[in-house]
Amino acid sequence: MTNNYSTNSINTKIKNKKLIKNNVIEMLFFKKQFKYLKTYHPYHLVDPSPWPVTGAFAAFMLTTGLVSYMHKFMGGLLLLTTGFTLILYVMYIWWRDVIREATFEDQHNIVVQKGLRLGMILFIVSEVMFFFAFFWSFFHSSLTPVHNIGGVWPPKAIATVDTFTIPLTNTFILLSSGATVTWAHHAIVARAKKQTLVALVFTLVLAILFTSLQGFEYVNAPFNISDGIYGSCFYMATGFHGFHVFIGTIALLCSFIRIIFNHFTDKHHFGFESSIWYWHFVDVVWLFLFITVYWWSGTTGS
Repeated sequence: MTNNYSTNSINTKIKNKKLIKNNVIEMLFFKKQFKYLKTYHPYHLVDPSPWPVTGAFAAFMLTTGLVSYMHKFMGGLLLLTTGFTLILYVMYIWWRDVIREATFEDQHNIVVQKGLRLGMILFIVSEVMFFFAFFWSFFHSSLTPVHNIGGVWPPKAIATVDTFTIPLTNTFILLSSGATVTWAHHAIVARAKKQTLVALVFTLVLAILFTSLQGFEYVNAPFNISDGIYGSCFYMATGFHGFHVFIGTIALLCSFIRIIFNHFTDKHHFGFESSIWYWHFVDVVWLFLFITVYWWSGTTGS
């Protein structure tokens, strides 16, 4: 009897400790407060997440490390590398959670998708303003060239890139990728998974080819970013566009993998659709770059 009583007493204490531990965990992560929460609206109330704070801390480490590295402070490179690695980790984990909410938890209903679409539209508008600044700088410098650069545009002693070589080839490549990604979009709406994957493969190959040719052009360009206002405008505008092409390529690659795992349907595929919107934006920006920075500058120079 004594042994049974002791065993029961020990088991009761263990159960009580586990219960207290679970209650503490629920209180710390706000699970208990949200357990019985009832909503009367279609919006998605996201669970408490550590990733916004972690991402902000990582961005602070990245910028502080970058400045420290440029000023050759001790530990600057380590801080920069740590911040960059942490940002990549947060991006992966955070988007993984979003994919889980959309795919497995079915939280992204019609109303939530409308909010996501509006958010993507506003993001693209902000990107338009970003490139508008570069075009403003370009036209400000080219339409009224100052005497410091010879009063002409392009400046004296600047040999421009031939418009009808790599730039024209890249224009055809990027416009073709816009056509193939539209093919992929129509295919997923028509529930043609195989055609969607084939079209995306063509798009990714064209994107990689574009980036490779852009890098080849940079290596063989007759000027660099230090060659006055022309070099600064050229490399800032085309360089940031190339960076956006790289980001768009990663987004389309992620969509390609998700399509393989059947994450999208014909009516629920905004993750893929937002990548397509972004890619068309990149196409339009390149057309403006080709007409102004390459063709118009080359014409005025000749």
